[in-house]
Amino acid sequence: TNSGPVRANDLMRHPIALPFLAAIASLMLGVPALADDDGGNAGRDGGKRPNVLMISIDDLNDWTGFLGGHPDVKTPHMDKLAAGGRNFSNAHCVVPVCTSSRISVMSGLAATTHGSYEIGPPYQGIPALKEVPTVQRYFKKNGYTTMSGGKVLHHGFGGSLSEDLDRVIGKGPWPNPRMRPKEPLNRPAEWSKYWDWGAYPETNEGMSDHQVATHAAAMLEEKFDKPFFMSVGFFRPHVPLYAPKQWFDLYNIDKIALPKTPLADLEDLPKHFLGMNEITVTPTHDKILKAGKQRALTQAYLASVSFVDHCVGVVLQALENSRHADNTLVVLWSDHGFHLGEKRHWAKRTLWEESTRVPFIIAGPGIEPGKACREAVSLLDIYPTLVELCKLPANPRLEGISLTPQLEDPTTPRKQPAIISSYFGNHAIRSRDWRLIAYADGSRELYNHRKDQNEFKNLADDPAHQATLDELATWLPKEEAPEVLLKSKFMHLRAQPENK
Repeated sequence: TNSGPVRANDLMRHPIALPFLAAIASLMLGVPALADDDGGNAGRDGGKRPNVLMISIDDLNDWTGFLGGHPDVKTPHMDKLAAGGRNFSNAHCVVPVCTSSRISVMSGLAATTHGSYEIGPPYQGIPALKEVPTVQRYFKKNGYTTMSGGKVLHHGFGGSLSEDLDRVIGKGPWPNPRMRPKEPLNRPAEWSKYWDWGAYPETNEGMSDHQVATHAAAMLEEKFDKPFFMSVGFFRPHVPLYAPKQWFDLYNIDKIALPKTPLADLEDLPKHFLGMNEITVTPTHDKILKAGKQRALTQAYLASVSFVDHCVGVVLQALENSRHADNTLVVLWSDHGFHLGEKRHWAKRTLWEESTRVPFIIAGPGIEPGKACREAVSLLDIYPTLVELCKLPANPRLEGISLTPQLEDPTTPRKQPAIISSYFGNHAIRSRDWRLIAYADGSRELYNHRKDQNEFKNLADDPAHQATLDELATWLPKEEAPEVLLKSKFMHLRAQPENK
């Protein structure tokens, strides 16, 4: 142990004696030898396996310092992580909705393969995933201790998925992350209960995200006999947008910048997704303007972003202070983006930039800090990247592409763009410089991100860009699995009859 000097004979002091005897004991007992104090085990090439700390965040768009999505936002802890690793600045979700995005990340399969596009069945309720191991189960099968807490999968690791985890972070069950005061703080009476906001509760300790962070931090102080895979999920900045007052105080409501939302932006768009807010619990942009709440909601979102950055900091500081600091890969990502008025839309589910672009960082041993990677990447790439970095046996079912070339050199080009789906038959293709949106009804949108980062000018009907459109269209999915959907209010967005 490391608790004091070892008293032994000369043989035991020999540098190879202890590993040799441990190996002999392992063979005799039929169990694997224990790892070093920092949790490393040998990988398939004999090298040391790193730990993995995965941090997922709900509804966080590009409003972070390291992505520059909002001029006023304050995210020092995530900015520090990005500066110390690889910031994938052109990263995109697989599906712009919580359940499906997280299922895609954990399974390594696209929505066009597993069929989940909405807040539908849990992972274990999707037929196409019956024999597909989550990334947690795959790591556990290959010698890792797996732990998870907070919102990682939308429906959690219940039922058969409980076997994917060795431990749950904290005592559980978690306090309701949507906990709210007895009476609404600010929302108009006709709005959904989810669209409230304000300074609540009084302290960080009253927030479930903070409790998840502190439990995860405590667990990082432990010694493990195997490498670990720890998943930590934070709920903010998901609605309702509650956070303690100190986070609201960071932002002057009268001076914060608002997104550009010109009405003319909608004139060259297909009508396909323009009415999305009419069929969800989200208030429309016009209702928000009429109620005079755009600034208040923007401030609340920024406050929630800074609060979750604080929670990320609690975990990262614990890792930095731990025995695992030098042998742990950190992967931080958000499940999808979030509109706050862009294209006069709020929340998610669209195939525009603000709905699909996400923060995505990988940092840790062997990853030299450097420039951000501007190549288009997908959250589908997380699973195969971690498998390769941790020297696990290759999983041939994964549909993403390992990012190890871009971790070595952020300028390494990628041939395949990011492919995003929103409901059956609707897809976006995001390359380094372009976005193509192809809707189920045949309509198209095309944006040049070299000149038009706000996606104000739809170039789909411009003959000068027909070749670009045709090239991007070659990446549109050719086949799609039957859709798994519990709700029917989005049926008009689908290209197939409702499943019976």
